[in-house]
Amino acid sequence: MIEHTGSGDPARTLALLWRTQERVSRKGKPDLSVDRIVRAGIALADADGLRALSMRRVAESLGVGTMSLYTYVPGKGELIDVMVDTVQAATGREPAEGWRAHLAYVARENLALYRRHPWLLQVAPSRTVLGPQVAAKYDFELRGLDGIGLSDVEMDSVLELVLGHVQNSARGLTAAAVTEKETGLTDQQWWDAAAPVLMTVFDPARYPVAARVGGAVGQAHQSAFSPEHSFEFGLERILDGVDRLIESRAR
Repeated sequence: MIEHTGSGDPARTLALLWRTQERVSRKGKPDLSVDRIVRAGIALADADGLRALSMRRVAESLGVGTMSLYTYVPGKGELIDVMVDTVQAATGREPAEGWRAHLAYVARENLALYRRHPWLLQVAPSRTVLGPQVAAKYDFELRGLDGIGLSDVEMDSVLELVLGHVQNSARGLTAAAVTEKETGLTDQQWWDAAAPVLMTVFDPARYPVAARVGGAVGQAHQSAFSPEHSFEFGLERILDGVDRLIESRAR
């Protein structure tokens, strides 16, 4: 199930993101607020994914009627945008020594964000979430690239390249965890079960390179695929490429 940012009303979404029209609970009514509703939505999505998220489920978790939520949040589309913005605040903002260390730090902080909130992978960034936390995170991530010889467009492109790699790595890590949970088998247990049959049908002489490389990978990672290794390997290659780009701009 994929949700899309920017699917709600733009004006009302921006008002929610920046809290320009904060509602106050009426006397005698449950103590509701945008923040409480957003926190409840995040908790539901963290536990069961975006498929579990609905205004009704959020209302039930808060012990209120569904219609009472609409005084504060007009719909699910707007709620998701505010949820996405809110969780960005948890990413670190520690300064690093040099652009390479900065990008590595940014990559690991974003990977940790996806691991804390896997439902973010179910949100397609169709339109930019124009909230304060997204803006602060973007500004911090760009600052480490400022003044190193790249144009403004190149700074943004380098950041997007790193974040795209992080997202792809997060999908691999999440898929591995979900597969293990749903099958009840670790990757090693799955291979142990498949090995006897595989030995009868797979001829190493027919696929010599695949057999050699696959064997080396299996020994190195105790698995046919290591999302952790793919993340680190890919990140280093991206950083090497950025290094070359910076060098080319200095000539």
